[in-house]
This record gives sequence, C-alpha cells and structure tokens, in this order.
Amino acid sequence: MTKTLLEAPVGLLPVLVFLIALVAMDSYKLVSFRTVLLVIVAGGMTTILSYFANGHAYVWSGMDYASFTRYVSPVIEEILKASIVIYLFRSHRIGFLVDAAILGFAVGAGFALFENLYYLYKMGDAQFGLWIVRGFGTAVMHGGVMAIFGIVSQVLTERNMRINPLFYLPGLAAAVILHSAFNHFAVNPMHQTLIILVTLPPLLALVFQRGAKHMHSWLEVDFDEDAELLQLIQSGEFVDSRVGRFLQDLRQKFEGPVVVDMLCYLRLYTELALRAKGVLMMRQNGLDTPVGERTRAKFEELSYLEKSIGKTGLLAMRPFLHMTRKDLWQLYVIDS
Repeated sequence: MTKTLLEAPVGLLPVLVFLIALVAMDSYKLVSFRTVLLVIVAGGMTTILSYFANGHAYVWSGMDYASFTRYVSPVIEEILKASIVIYLFRSHRIGFLVDAAILGFAVGAGFALFENLYYLYKMGDAQFGLWIVRGFGTAVMHGGVMAIFGIVSQVLTERNMRINPLFYLPGLAAAVILHSAFNHFAVNPMHQTLIILVTLPPLLALVFQRGAKHMHSWLEVDFDEDAELLQLIQSGEFVDSRVGRFLQDLRQKFEGPVVVDMLCYLRLYTELALRAKGVLMMRQNGLDTPVGERTRAKFEELSYLEKSIGKTGLLAMRPFLHMTRKDLWQLYVIDS
C-alpha cells in the first residue's frame, strides 16, 4: 500500500502538471477549467474504448505483441483520441493554436491518466523506474502527440468555414508516427523520457508565443473592421455603401421582410463579434466579464433570425460576416 502511494503521484501527476502549465500560459483564457476537465474525462473514455479495440485487433491480427504495439495500437489509439479533438473543431471550441494545443494535450492527458490508473491496479508491484517512464514519458507523449495533432489541424483548417476531413490526416499521421516511434524504444526508456521532457516544452512554448502574437494581431485588425461596419450600419450612409448595395441586390432574390432580417442579423452578429473580442482583450489584462442577460437575449434573437433567413440567405451574406471558424469560435467564447 505504501509503495503504491509513492508510485501513484509519479505515474499520474506529471502530465497533469504539464497541462496546468499550458493552461496558465494562456494569457487570453481561451479555455475554461470546466472545458479542460470535460475533455480530460472524454480522453479517459477513449482509453476504455481502445482497450477493447486493441484486444480484438490483437487477436484478429495474429501479430506478436511487440509488433502490434509498434504498428497497430498507435493507429487505433490516436484515431480514438483524435476523434475528440475533431469534435471540438467541428463544434467551434477551437479557434487558435493555443486552444488547439491545450485541448489536444488535455485529451491525451485524460487517456494517459486512465491508462496509468489501470496499470497501477494491475502492476502495483512493478519497479519504481517503470512509473517514472510511464508518468514522465508515456503520459506526456500521449498528451504531446495530441497537442501536435491539434496544432497541425488548426494550421491547415483555420481559414476554412467547413473543414475538409482530409486536412486532419497530416496531423493524425504525425501523431501515429511519433507514438509508434516511442513504442519502438530505440533508445533506453529513461533516455527516451528525457528526450520528451527536453524537446516538448520548448516546442509548445514556441507555439504559444506565435499563437498569442497572431491572436493579438487578429483582434486588432478585426476589431477595427467590425467597429467600422457597425458604425456604417447605424449611419445614414449605409444604403450607398458596398454592403448596402449588396442588400439592395438581394431584394431581387429574397422577399422584403427577409432582407430586413438580413440587415438585423448583420448588425447583431457584428455587435456580438465586437463583444467577444472585447471579452478576450479584457481577459488578457486579467479581467473577466460575465455574460449578461442582454447578451444572451441577442444570441436568442440571432438564432431566431437564422431560421427566418434560412441557409440560402446565410450563405449569401457570408462574405460580409467575415464568417470563418475563428468568428464562429469567438461567438462561442461569450456564449459558453
């Protein structure tokens, strides 16, 4: 029992400490603590699924155990973990490199925690060195490869409204290859663990630095553009603007009330986008503003207008909404 109490922290805490450090580095507070916990649990669920999937695949393949763990189980496990990150992309929970890295690592951390808990239960009498390798090496590897998957996928998809599933393949391939390379144990496991601890933190620190710089630039540029558009809508000069002329042209394709709803939607969407950017800027300065009832009411009105306008109308308006995944994500920031 005493031995297990010493081994458990070594097997479980390193990946959690690493994840906490990543969250602390997020100056914009893009990811809430609640979201991180939910993603950790979701990652843990993939451990259970992979246990059964690996078991069936191992029997079916007829491969020896070493070859299976090097070439088959990394594919199964990374696909299952990646499915959680893909869901986060598709539900607009990820918008930048920083949150892609944090949530990707959280999925891998959840997987590693559940896996190491299982091994602690089954192999409580193993040597202490094993838990050093599993805690500082294997667990951090699981988190690291999913962070890389999230980062690569974000880079390839950030400018797209709808993500082509093929864009996920390069990041998934990188995760599988790195996982497989780890399972080959080409060098001493302790040395391999040391390599991970030396290379992964600087890599993620660089990603956070570049991501924060890119986000700062995006906030400044888009804030000015949204403010200018909102001022234009509220002014008497709107009819003579490019957007005004565009809405006038839509009268030939849509009924008058629908065009009016489009104008209302454009104004409301721009107001919420400005609100989201303001929230992010305040978070950077250590301030957090709760979502008020007026903001929630605007989201309800936005949802009503979307139904009134219809998919065809929304598609027609997209060029003037700056409708990219970043913009959908920023609305999620204040709606969550």
